[in-house]
Amino acid sequence: MCARLATKRFLEIRQILLQSPQPSRSLSTALNYHIDSPDNSPDTPWEFSAGNKGRVKEILSHYPSNYKQSAIIPLLDLAQQQHGGWLPVSAMNAVAKVVQVAPIRIYEVATFYSMFNRTKVGKYHLLVCGTTPCMIRGSREIEEALLKHLGVKRNEVTKDGLFSVGEMECMGCCVNAPMITVADYSKGSEGYTYNYYEDITPKRVVEIVEMLRRGEAPPVGTQNPKRIRSGPEGGNTTLLSEPKPPPCRDLDA
Repeated sequence: MCARLATKRFLEIRQILLQSPQPSRSLSTALNYHIDSPDNSPDTPWEFSAGNKGRVKEILSHYPSNYKQSAIIPLLDLAQQQHGGWLPVSAMNAVAKVVQVAPIRIYEVATFYSMFNRTKVGKYHLLVCGTTPCMIRGSREIEEALLKHLGVKRNEVTKDGLFSVGEMECMGCCVNAPMITVADYSKGSEGYTYNYYEDITPKRVVEIVEMLRRGEAPPVGTQNPKRIRSGPEGGNTTLLSEPKPPPCRDLDA
């Protein structure tokens, strides 16, 4: 009953918004409401592709049959990959049918996690880490270089549909800060990749964009040629050999 009331309230709010002047969508991925549009409404047909229906079954097999709702996040992720990097409300409704819950349960998840985009993104969605270590190391300058080079604002899509720029919180590469990640939706769910590019500079991030534009694959990981993975620049200065195992007393003594 509570789920039905929440869904009804969601639809009432949507109707009120439809009757009001539409606000700016510049930070649309952070908004917790939905506005119907020609390509994003509950009446727009949407279903998993033939190939992805098999993946849906495989995902559901990981959970007990009476806990299908545990598959909401991986199913939303799959739907987003299939739909070019964003989730229309009809895709969320399709996931609700698969896991047999009220649609509001899906909306709650999709509006909570920033990994789910509810408006269009570019085929290459560039996410700049904005957490403190990356910010101290120049992530703001990285974002400024991207936005200036592409001629967009944050969360806008370039006119050719190739690129969009967003912000993501800590992705766990603080030692190689600053960093970005690139969600590549150019090949659909079959060819989807999500790659980290670390030790970024404003010049290097523009080079990565142009490599992607040409259809090339930039080397992932650190962009500092003096660093191996997360090791110190110039090589190790300590732990130059295999560490000795800790001493162990004779258990029979």
